[in-house]
Amino acid sequence: MEIFAAPQEFAGRCRPVSLAIGVFDGVHVGHQELIRAMVKRAEAEGALPLVMTFDPHPKAVVRPESTPPALQRLDQRLQAISNLGVQASWVVPFDQPFSQQTGEEFAVSLRRLFPELRCVHVGSRFTFGHRRSGNVALLQEIGARLGYAVEPVEPVVCDGAVVSSTRIRSLLKAGEFGAAAGLLGRPWILKGTVERGEGLGRRIGVPTANVAAGGMVLPPLGVYAAWAAWEDHRVPAAVNIGRRPTVAGAEAPVRVEAHLVGIEADLYGRPLELEFLRQLRPEQRFESLAALTSQIQRDIQATRTVCDRIAS
Repeated sequence: MEIFAAPQEFAGRCRPVSLAIGVFDGVHVGHQELIRAMVKRAEAEGALPLVMTFDPHPKAVVRPESTPPALQRLDQRLQAISNLGVQASWVVPFDQPFSQQTGEEFAVSLRRLFPELRCVHVGSRFTFGHRRSGNVALLQEIGARLGYAVEPVEPVVCDGAVVSSTRIRSLLKAGEFGAAAGLLGRPWILKGTVERGEGLGRRIGVPTANVAAGGMVLPPLGVYAAWAAWEDHRVPAAVNIGRRPTVAGAEAPVRVEAHLVGIEADLYGRPLELEFLRQLRPEQRFESLAALTSQIQRDIQATRTVCDRIAS
């Protein structure tokens, strides 16, 4: 899949375009239905299936205090979109000037940006433009005037409720990994770059990979059995999400630390993916470093058991 930073990169292609618009955080089953509908129409019309998505999240610009934690990094989102048969994505840098467009200005701009635009696919509740001044009805009205169709896609309902990124975040914050996976259509993966820590884990014989997870949704503080993956490796991992109250105090920042079971690897500066399986215990403070170390060894054995059971 080609990834474009500006619509000018499409200039001169003179090819019909079928477009899907959305943030698509998580690329959950509802997003997948919308994108597949766009790809199907593009194939029928010989058009380029193109996704317009946004980075950062629009709320980070218009209402920073209410920016939701992300379900995915941008590269994960784009890979999930590519897996649906999309040939190109335009990642719109959502900034203050972009946010000031009215709904009508945005709808009109689509024809200017994509002269061969055939159809736009959006969620049926899609709103856009400054102060949400645009909706599907406005988009259809302007599209009819300018020569492109608009196909709203109804949300997917599961267990009596609409599938949404917000709902999935709530499930993950509650540690409901199985339910979240059902709405995502795949397991949830936390991905981050491995950073250097203080080396305490290595000093006590339990080295950890410190995974940068700023801005990402996290499950409750505690210790988890997980799969860790990088390149062509996939191994069990005992993962601690917490403030490390035994060694750092109750007010320390939250960290994500993964001990790779049965293997040592130099992962500094490299991306690591964590697939959470089950919480082993909540975070707790121990009376001594020796007591903490003993518990970590029990956590590692419990992780082996969980992963062996799943793999068998």
